[in-house]
Amino acid sequence: MTGATIGFVGLGAMGRGMAGSLLRAGHTVRVWNRSPEPVATLVAEGAEAAGTLAEVYAADTVVSMLANDEAVERLLLDPALLAGAATTLHVNMASISVGLAERAEALHAEHGIGYLAAPVLGRPPVAAAGRLNILTAGAPELLARAEPLFAAMGERTWHFGASPRQANTAKISTNFLLACAIESMAEACSLAEAHGVRPTDLVEMFTGTLFPGPVYSGYGAMVAERRYEPAGFRLPLGLKDVGLALEAGAARNVPLPFGGILRDAFLDALAHGDADKDWAAVAAVARRRAGLPA
Repeated sequence: MTGATIGFVGLGAMGRGMAGSLLRAGHTVRVWNRSPEPVATLVAEGAEAAGTLAEVYAADTVVSMLANDEAVERLLLDPALLAGAATTLHVNMASISVGLAERAEALHAEHGIGYLAAPVLGRPPVAAAGRLNILTAGAPELLARAEPLFAAMGERTWHFGASPRQANTAKISTNFLLACAIESMAEACSLAEAHGVRPTDLVEMFTGTLFPGPVYSGYGAMVAERRYEPAGFRLPLGLKDVGLALEAGAARNVPLPFGGILRDAFLDALAHGDADKDWAAVAAVARRRAGLPA
């Protein structure tokens, strides 16, 4: 697909790095963002600036990386925008609800535009390095067409089925598991500290024995050291993803008992002013419940 124009919508902390990876791979990238500063940065690296979303949708393929359902629905599911689009493929890399994924697929089909879901695993530095794990689902011929883009942005692509919503379900399930892991580490560290054990020692032990790997070592260190800034994934986004899991569970009568506990813990953290911190700051709630110093 090198040589074709790629429209890119959404240059937040993740989208900037992803668009940059496409540029480095030799793609022509036309970028749009609600605020102009990231556009200027990407233009300096060789991207084209789009003045409107219609200009983005004149590209051969559109890739989008927006924050939530509201942004995707308001900006990209406008029937007038889709009716006038020349693009034949939209790759939506946002973490959105299963319900919105189903509506997006149907609306794109109505306007003759191929649609793929491809949410990602990885924080902003991983996105900038082109080493994301990309979770995909959609029609096989569309996935094959998008594969060069995934290769530029990611280290590995994981396929979950022919329906785009399956990729969103996989991402929601994964982020729910991550939230549970952070909460369990927070509670374990609070228990240890209450009995005089240093949380950093506990994390060093369990990441070197029972739970090796980036999730427990990375988030475990943040929890033990109470290091929640700078935020790689802000706490309100964590609350959003827990809510998406609860919504998806309710849609198929799948109980998620820990989901309600997590939701309330995230709300507690937000109520205590932690909205701009990493979602690992939910660990502060466990400390408060245990009567440990802030």
